[in-house]
Amino acid sequence: MFTKVLIAEDIDSTNVAVVQLINEMGITHVDFAKYCDEALLKIRKALLDEQPFDLLLTDLYFKADFRESVLTSGEELIEKVKEVQPDIKVVVYSQEEKSFTIKSLFRSFDIDAYVVKGRYSIPELKEAFKKTLEGELYVSPDHASALQDKTVSEIDSYDLQIIKYLASGITQDEIEITFKEKGITPNSKSAIEKRINRLRTYFRANNNVHLIAIAKDMGVI
Repeated sequence: MFTKVLIAEDIDSTNVAVVQLINEMGITHVDFAKYCDEALLKIRKALLDEQPFDLLLTDLYFKADFRESVLTSGEELIEKVKEVQPDIKVVVYSQEEKSFTIKSLFRSFDIDAYVVKGRYSIPELKEAFKKTLEGELYVSPDHASALQDKTVSEIDSYDLQIIKYLASGITQDEIEITFKEKGITPNSKSAIEKRINRLRTYFRANNNVHLIAIAKDMGVI
């Protein structure tokens, strides 16, 4: 069983239920962080003390307040934590239900489990801990199909960058200039236009505005 767990969560009521579960499972050391920066600092400190955490349980969304933060989301936290401690187990516990987001976390950040907060989430979280300990992946049953979603596999970082630029109001001409400045290829106007047309076809979008709306609804951006 895990012996040292870090919970990154800014809602106290959530922590109460999770801690009760962790105590029932016999996990002896639990620490908390309400900010992503704080969580990363604790991960680094534990490594320096040669007493690393076995598991990180984190939400994806953290409410902004008066405190200035470098890391503002669970996704950013996971990315940084994996850089300093690649072997740490990561369970995401969030209200986010979009299949694209769920699968991309497994694919891009090598998480071990994803539990959607809800009526039956505590039993699911218990199962997630068990599966993670056994080296198996876990997703809440109602969202398990997310791992079969082909969207992540068929859309690469180049596509995502184009959609994000379009969503920011950047024109195709400006994307061409930006790609050339950053050395991103292909960067010709025709290549970018073809990729946008392919994305419209893939998402069945009537135009760029429709494409952006669909991408946001799916959690692509």
